Amino acid sequence: MAQPAIESTIGANTHIKGDIQGDGGLRIDGVIEGTIEITGNLVITESAKIRAEIKANNVSIAGAVQGNVFANRVEIADTGRVWGDMTVKALLINEGAYLRGQTFMSQDLQPPKLEAPKSTKPSSSLPPPQAGTVVDVMPEEKTDK
Repeated sequence: MAQPAIESTIGANTHIKGDIQGDGGLRIDGVIEGTIEITGNLVITESAKIRAEIKANNVSIAGAVQGNVFANRVEIADTGRVWGDMTVKALLINEGAYLRGQTFMSQDLQPPKLEAPKSTKPSSSLPPPQAGTVVDVMPEEKTDK
């Protein structure tokens, strides 16, 4: 399935305060304050400054974003800066990028359970040493003379 094309562009000299909603892709070069909710892909260029909650299919960030991001996939370019939490299925952060916030993955994976290693030697039937008892931990050397 082909990715939706970028249908709209907000130019570098444009400053919008308010909510943006759409069914297509959006490229932002300017300044946005409010919310962005689109079903397509969102491209935030290096010149963009965003202070908004973002909901989009895929988000590419090369500029500055302050606000929470909800997307299937987010890529933060080396010039990208994000202050906010992200809820994503996939996240790519390039070297040099900045992210301050928490990341939540929508998959419900559990960490592996850790078990103690199984002993291969039979356990000793000797009682544990008494407190204050000196125990020799070096094996005795056998002499064959």
